[in-house]
Amino acid sequence: MPLHAQTVSGYSRVTAVPQTSSIATVQRISPLQDPRWKEFIERHPHASIYHSPGWLEALQRTYGYEPIVLTTAAPGEELQNGIPFCRIQSWLTGKRTVSLPFSDHCQPLISGDDDLLLLLAGLQAEPSTGKDAYFEIRPLTLPSRTQIEFVKSQSFCFHSLDLRPSLPELFQRLHKDCVQRKIQRARREGLRCESGRSESLVRQFYQLHLQTRRRRGAPPQPYTWFRNLIECMGDKLKVWVASKNGRAGASILTLRHRNSLVYKYAAADRLSSRFGGMQLIMWSAIEEAKADGLLEFDLGRSDLHDSGLIDFKDRWGAARSELTYLRSGTASRRPKPMVVLSVAKRISTFAPARLVAAVGRALYRHLG
Repeated sequence: MPLHAQTVSGYSRVTAVPQTSSIATVQRISPLQDPRWKEFIERHPHASIYHSPGWLEALQRTYGYEPIVLTTAAPGEELQNGIPFCRIQSWLTGKRTVSLPFSDHCQPLISGDDDLLLLLAGLQAEPSTGKDAYFEIRPLTLPSRTQIEFVKSQSFCFHSLDLRPSLPELFQRLHKDCVQRKIQRARREGLRCESGRSESLVRQFYQLHLQTRRRRGAPPQPYTWFRNLIECMGDKLKVWVASKNGRAGASILTLRHRNSLVYKYAAADRLSSRFGGMQLIMWSAIEEAKADGLLEFDLGRSDLHDSGLIDFKDRWGAARSELTYLRSGTASRRPKPMVVLSVAKRISTFAPARLVAAVGRALYRHLG
């Protein structure tokens, strides 16, 4: 239902009302059905792969989340702003609205804080927003503190590698022992790097994913999630596998949007680290990105306590920044998703492999 701009002052935790002389309304559209959304994210400078219809469709297929976009554009008008979100209605972790689940970041695509205030007020009027619900945004750039106040939900370390320098310059910036020499050793050892979207590559990636998650004491994501990503993302997705003597040892899954390559998932066995399999496929992905004229390698978020992963990304010469999620509204009395995940990790440490996989299939839809 359209919302008059004058109602925004009642939104929980918003501390300012947009100053505008025009009457603005908030519209609700489907990013999977309205062609304007795809056109909009192809031209907006802050849009990412996580805004794309393919990513949103994979979320819906796998976890049953309904993707919605709020915008001030009237029906038939060209979109000038929009915030995508998914409703999560979980008996385990409560009801909430997230922009977006399982996405490292999702910048609100707005012209300024006035847009954000209007769209958040429109969200409050959504049928999914109730007494026990909250709304979470995951921006790369925080909104102005003078205009909007939120509660910090979670913080992460974010890495991004500038691909504009030449390949020799990028290589020289790599850590000599932990990256450069690992790449050179992988080549000497005869490791083979393959990439694509074949069933064989996806299966190899997933087997390594199962091993890695179990080693780290975390439930694996369901195989259907990766199959749906393959089907929904098309040629924007690629699986990379490094193998030695026919045995897969390291793998990453990358996504591509316009001038950006995204490192989304990685997995490896213990033996691969000795031979430099992960370093080889990462460098191969960078070489291909440079050949295709891409400008950025988005290395994604890392938990602040995961010093090993943070160090790994630092060694590629990537710039480090803080990524903060913001929450507005009343949190559910049910356990928080991170608490549930922590319990699942403890189970994964001791449970048989089949049970761990079952736990992952059952829990992930509650954790977005």
